[in-house]
Amino acid sequence: MAAENSSSVTEFILAGLTDQPGLRIPLFFLFLGFYVVTVVGNLGLIMLIGLDSHLHIPMYFFLLNLSFIDFSYSTTLTPKMLVGFVSKKNTISYAGCMTQFFFFCFFVFSESYILSAMAYDRYVAICKPLLYTVTMSPQMCLFLLWGVYGMGVFGAVAHMVNLMFITFCSDNLINHYMCDIIPLLELSCNSSYIHLLVVFIVVTIGIGVPIVTIFISYGFILSSIFHISSTEGRSKAFSTCSSHIIVVSLFFGSGAFMYLKPPSILPLDQGKVSSIFYTAVVPMFNPLIYSLRNKDVKIALKKTLSRKIFS
Repeated sequence: MAAENSSSVTEFILAGLTDQPGLRIPLFFLFLGFYVVTVVGNLGLIMLIGLDSHLHIPMYFFLLNLSFIDFSYSTTLTPKMLVGFVSKKNTISYAGCMTQFFFFCFFVFSESYILSAMAYDRYVAICKPLLYTVTMSPQMCLFLLWGVYGMGVFGAVAHMVNLMFITFCSDNLINHYMCDIIPLLELSCNSSYIHLLVVFIVVTIGIGVPIVTIFISYGFILSSIFHISSTEGRSKAFSTCSSHIIVVSLFFGSGAFMYLKPPSILPLDQGKVSSIFYTAVVPMFNPLIYSLRNKDVKIALKKTLSRKIFS
């Protein structure tokens, strides 16, 4: 039934980021630069963590997966957006749109939960340092990772099931540069309060639960830091958390602005600007933030580069 309903639309037209022709080429090169930095930064960090045995600890195990997720969901969206800047008519097939949307949901939900897993790791490291090795065992890290990607599957499947009950009519112009749930609901003939409520509930689980987990973790972390007597100990504890706090603020801030609104309100063009942050800017900044603000990563990078130069 749902497949028959949706078959009236075989392809969608993506409106893109701007309708001003003079801005398309500059924006193409801007976002191409973003994408190159994203790919080089995240793949470089993955290789660095894989090659340096000193980084084979839980903190960097999660950071490696964060880089993989950032690279993957940027690759899911950015190449198609770049095509849109240089093509006269930016179309995407119905199947292609649904595939892009599925993987976008999967990686965004996974990123939310990998950030909460990283917060839990920092909580154990600072609040229970003597039990860190036992608590964050390889088995526990794998269990948390299964949970991260499991929630990614949940988010993607839940949104896709919601879309199965949507009928798309003759209007096939998506007011966005990607296939996302809110712009797709705007095109439906039978979109109702229930569909919007499902979106709100699913996104609350995807964003709200990790945010609560992170807030609780950092509540205990701050309490422990204030009980550290030495200034050096406090600054070291703060430095291990500062990169993560910046990344969390960027990602959840832009995501919450886009999605965590009352179901009756549909953000239009302002949603595109918010989307840019978590689809293009955040994946680019994450490896830079962790590389420039992390002493262990900088040391590992210097060692790797020196080995390459001398070899």
